[in-house]
Amino acid sequence: MADASFKDGREAPLNLGAQDAEDLQVIASLSQDAVFPITEMSWRAKERRFAILLNRFRWEDRDAAERRKRAYERVQALLVFDDVLSVASQGVDRSEADMILSLLSITFEPGEDSAGEIVLTLAGDGAIRLRVEAIEATLKDVTRPYIAPSKHAPTHPE
Repeated sequence: MADASFKDGREAPLNLGAQDAEDLQVIASLSQDAVFPITEMSWRAKERRFAILLNRFRWEDRDAAERRKRAYERVQALLVFDDVLSVASQGVDRSEADMILSLLSITFEPGEDSAGEIVLTLAGDGAIRLRVEAIEATLKDVTRPYIAPSKHAPTHPE
């Protein structure tokens, strides 16, 4: 056994995949409270791909930030769903180009075989429903972390 080096302790960007409901819950927990401009959503029907460039709160770093008494962080990340057959939304007005959305949860409602619907619940009673052939999701950090503008961790009063 060798001693750990400084390089071993370095934090790496997230690059996660989900192929079942349990995997999707991991991505959901790390994406909770992400914010994104409405203009950063993309539905490519021919490619059967729905993607969002979001500003993700780094939940995996919260305890370390508190221990070290340093600022909380966010990071830009791509949340991508493949094998998407259709997309529908409620409470999301795409004509409001300045609208900022906040992702509260991601759930899977199973259908026949491995098909079903992935529901992205947004703050303010909005939702995006993806009808999928199968769960095929990725969450990938694409920038270096930055100090969260609010300087606070998101909270959800009971």
